[in-house]
Amino acid sequence: MERYDVVVVGVGGMGSAALYHLARRGKRVLGLERFGIPNEMGSSHGITRIIRLAHFEHPSYVPLVRRAYELWRELEVEAGEQLLHITGAVDAGGELYEGSLRSCLDFDLPHELMDGRELGRRYPAYRLPSDLPVVLQPDGGFLVPERCVVAHVEAAVTCGAVVRTSERVLAWDDTGDRVVVRTDRGEIEAGHLVLTAGAWSQEVARLPPGLVVAERQVLGWFEPLRPELFSLGRFPVFNLMLEDEHLYGFPIFGVPGFKVGRYHHEGERAADPDLLSRNPSPEDEDALRPLVERCFPAGAGRILMLKTCPFEPSPDEDFILDHHPESERAVVAAGFSGRGFKFCSVIGEILADLVLEGETRHDIEFLRLNRFA
Repeated sequence: MERYDVVVVGVGGMGSAALYHLARRGKRVLGLERFGIPNEMGSSHGITRIIRLAHFEHPSYVPLVRRAYELWRELEVEAGEQLLHITGAVDAGGELYEGSLRSCLDFDLPHELMDGRELGRRYPAYRLPSDLPVVLQPDGGFLVPERCVVAHVEAAVTCGAVVRTSERVLAWDDTGDRVVVRTDRGEIEAGHLVLTAGAWSQEVARLPPGLVVAERQVLGWFEPLRPELFSLGRFPVFNLMLEDEHLYGFPIFGVPGFKVGRYHHEGERAADPDLLSRNPSPEDEDALRPLVERCFPAGAGRILMLKTCPFEPSPDEDFILDHHPESERAVVAAGFSGRGFKFCSVIGEILADLVLEGETRHDIEFLRLNRFA
């Protein structure tokens, strides 16, 4: 039977980072990925993913994402390519504005306060309600997720990691002195196990029922009527709350359209992500287009591309990061709720800490499983 110090199950954003941090610390580590590297089946795709220092969700995320920025910059040097682009980040309306402002004040983050009218003067692509409150945080931007995953994997392999794709994990057991992982190719022994299966975490990580569900989300790339207004350098990434709608998006990058997503919970959910529809429909465009026409009229041209993405929300939409409740030899990272990719680099560091040291210097108490007890 094969034997490794650590097996990482799921080599997307989180798993690739864990693989890298374990390998660079000298461990013999195996990464198992059911699909390809990278792939569009999980959440670590989509050409661009937002990164921002201000966090409306919970102020305790700010120190984690600060460290993530440092680690992304280190990975850029190692990979020899730019992975992180700074554009500025807009958080506007309701709890998004209030939470972001709170984190800016709590952690002394540089920021500007304005309203929708002033934002539109500065960035003419935006057409928001004139009295909508806005936080502009200059350090926000986006990562290129597929390249980030590949960079972590390539760096891990350089450090001695082994990676296998098209191999599905069927079961795992803690035998007391080791972990045995059974895949559709055979059995593997390891001293420790890292479970980063994304939307498949409910089954693969054997979490208590209901802690992670798969939630179908759709991303759209619209061809702007005035593309110069949506170009890199002239259009900050954004999160907007208008009434009950949460819209987020990016400048033109990678394809000739600006990317928009609608964060919602009334759509398709499943305990098994394999049951979610992967094919975008005209109804998916119909859900996005009125919001684009309302907030970005100069961007509401024809749709260039639609892609589905399975989010994996936890019950409170905060991350799950802890030792496994059934085994101290296993650690789990899940429930990233569609907003975890920016943290991949630091989550990989934390997972390596938990595996090798049993603890981490990072404050993750608010992400532990015992909050659901």
